[in-house]
Amino acid sequence: MSAPTPQYNRVLLKLSGEALMGEQGFGISPEMMQYVADEVLSITAIGVQVAIVVGGGNIFRGIAASSYGMDRASADHMGMLATVINSLALQDALEKKDIETRVQTAISMHEVAEPYILRRAIRHLEKNRAVIFAAGTGNPYFTTDTAAVLRAQEVHADILIKATKVDGLYDADPVGNKSAKLIERIGYMEVLEKQLRVMDMTAISLAMGNSLPLLILNLKTQGNIKRAVCGDNIGTRIYGSN
Repeated sequence: MSAPTPQYNRVLLKLSGEALMGEQGFGISPEMMQYVADEVLSITAIGVQVAIVVGGGNIFRGIAASSYGMDRASADHMGMLATVINSLALQDALEKKDIETRVQTAISMHEVAEPYILRRAIRHLEKNRAVIFAAGTGNPYFTTDTAAVLRAQEVHADILIKATKVDGLYDADPVGNKSAKLIERIGYMEVLEKQLRVMDMTAISLAMGNSLPLLILNLKTQGNIKRAVCGDNIGTRIYGSN
């Protein structure tokens, strides 16, 4: 049987920090990290170039800390450091699968990772190395969703895939409403007008301004990422027009 043909040459995968907790309430689940590494391997094995942005909410959420009195800039910098911890853990998991990986950080910390240099990142991708972008944009007040859209644009990713805990966007809360229907396709502007919280509004606006396709899918459904890059109709696609 021939290998499936990917529809995208280069993708940026956005993972939340919470996804790395697995069933735990905090921290990093080794089992979940291995699962994520296997999912990444499933697409690098068919020739897809992979960049990754991971959040830090399993360790520290800057916006939550600022809500109880911590200075927002200080809290966000702590959140950036949490993303570095997750990125290094993910790098270790990927390299155990023989996926050559580089971590680049928006805050200089040469002893543990490369500084973010766009041309170097693109060169790594061209050499089929997975590149993990850590520390967000390096600036407070910007989420890792916005960092993911920014990095996807910079490295010329064909699509940004946000892997979450749900199957995509619904027309109502699927937890409280059993008749809620999955929205398969939706425009950026409708997401903004309805303030659908699939990504923060800054990230959606940046994607819209640069016509970056977005795909929201369920990370916990094994094989979803591979099916997505091979063109299967799963999750919710967000793009320029309905």
